[in-house]
Amino acid sequence: MELQDVLRRRRMVRRYDADRGLAPEVLDRVLAAALRAPAAGGTEGRALLVLRTDADREAFWADCAPGGGDAWLTGMRTAPVLVLVLTDPGAYAARYARADKPGPDRDAATWSTPWPEVDAGMAAELLLLAAVDEGLGACLFGIPAAAHDRLRTRFAVPAGLRLVAAVSLGHRAPDEASRSSRPGPRRGLAQVAHDGRFGVAWGG
Repeated sequence: MELQDVLRRRRMVRRYDADRGLAPEVLDRVLAAALRAPAAGGTEGRALLVLRTDADREAFWADCAPGGGDAWLTGMRTAPVLVLVLTDPGAYAARYARADKPGPDRDAATWSTPWPEVDAGMAAELLLLAAVDEGLGACLFGIPAAAHDRLRTRFAVPAGLRLVAAVSLGHRAPDEASRSSRPGPRRGLAQVAHDGRFGVAWGG
């Protein structure tokens, strides 16, 4: 599929075809796409925790929504695969403390931008795009802070890794409508891009 087609077709899918699983080779390609994301300093500080058994997925949802859930959660539970995107801030601190990284960036504690989370987000975006390219649906969603410790214990996540987000993967349910959670229409390029200085609309 051409890149522009992938970008146009990308949507957050919140309900999946429960009767269709993912072929292992397809899942491999989607996961491998995340490895192509850029990383600050070339830091190998990201990890993917893939939950693809019924027991693991149910355990995840039980930890994240112990009281049950609404229609949104009911739809999301139909995803045959969940990918938890993690990052290792300590790896970034160690990378930038090395001699080939002189200057103020050597102390990761002073960074004004949380680059480990930014890099994790870029990896997650490539997962979303790769899913579209494979004819799948996907949705990026947050993991409740209250569930982090439970998930760490249940899935043996090392203490140094930080849970950033999750991505659900699967075939879109046949009657799943494409919809947006935005409160209004998508802004156009002239509203988002500024030419030379803020307030000068692109193309204006």
